[in-house]
Amino acid sequence: MMRLSVALASISLLAACAQAPLAPTTGDLGVVVERATGTVQIVRHGDSPESLATIDGLGDLSHATVSFSRDQRYAYVFGRDGGLTKIDIPQARIEQRIIQGGNSIGGAVSQDGNLIAVGNYEPGGLRVFDADTLEPVLSLTGPALESDPDKHSRAVGVADAPGQQFVFSLFDTGEIWQVDVADRNAPTVRKYTDIGRQPYDGMITSDGRHYLAGLFGEDGLAHLDLWHPEKGVTRILEHYGRQGEKLPVYKMPHLEGWAPAGNQTLIPGVGDHKVLVLNNNDWSHEATIPVLGQPIFIVVRPDARQAWVNFAYPDNDKVQVIDIETLTVTDTLDIGPGVLHMEFTPKGEQVWLSVRDADELQVWDPYQLKKLATLPAQAPSGIFFTHRAYRMGL
Repeated sequence: MMRLSVALASISLLAACAQAPLAPTTGDLGVVVERATGTVQIVRHGDSPESLATIDGLGDLSHATVSFSRDQRYAYVFGRDGGLTKIDIPQARIEQRIIQGGNSIGGAVSQDGNLIAVGNYEPGGLRVFDADTLEPVLSLTGPALESDPDKHSRAVGVADAPGQQFVFSLFDTGEIWQVDVADRNAPTVRKYTDIGRQPYDGMITSDGRHYLAGLFGEDGLAHLDLWHPEKGVTRILEHYGRQGEKLPVYKMPHLEGWAPAGNQTLIPGVGDHKVLVLNNNDWSHEATIPVLGQPIFIVVRPDARQAWVNFAYPDNDKVQVIDIETLTVTDTLDIGPGVLHMEFTPKGEQVWLSVRDADELQVWDPYQLKKLATLPAQAPSGIFFTHRAYRMGL
């Protein structure tokens, strides 16, 4: 009888375990921004790519970016109207939304996942919020402008860094600020001035060591080594672009679309028909790859063998594929009108593309260069998969 009781108890326990609710999976999900309608789609990648839900009420998404909580459950959407929206991805609903500024331009999640930083054009500077409640934690206003003391320098290129830090650039005053929020009640700020004219965006390498700011007002890039901040900001690619005729810039490239590939980094040449290849050891200019137009985003397949490049108007209906080993363009693909963004799945078996003017998403096999699926979307722009939660700077 005792053995029977134990057996029945074991069966009951197994049944209870089988019926216990499991946490919803999020690793194969993503968020697609529909910029014209203030909506986002929740999508799933995999053998059968699909759109799962559409969420509206997110305001102006004309330049929206997305970051994720470290458990991949929540997406934080940074809108151009200053909106910071927290989305519950498995529930496909807005968890919370605040208007934290007048015009935000991206943000980042802290290393421990507890803080959200937002860069603002208006009123300028950086604001930091509690990731759970969206309650304000810190506000850093940019320096006042000499030409108009009532206005403050715009913040761009916000990135998370190791040691509970955020790094960002100030467009109007040519600065980089390094913010330590390890103690949220006593944050510290290190300021680097005279880094170059008009840093328009910034990125941090995946190991969190190197922060790079692109300069629009002059040639070159500003480089900050976070292992050795005492060395200050140095200039790299300082002489690039000073020879030859300048081309008009139709659209600024995004540094978060720059592409590390092994010991090299591929970056778009601003206002030029070139992709530049930098050596990651000393940030010297190693090679130049001619491309058909002005590159905007460069994304590298996770195995670092192949890069995909899209372009500004009038070449924004095409994508070129670069072989990393030979640093040559191997293929030019006719995708459709208005290719805005590209995103590889975590292991690189698919690449998704937003085709704004065709109101669609395309899914491609990057090995066979074959289109696998097309999904409807309203003027889609950014594509963000949840595996970004585990990558520094995204």
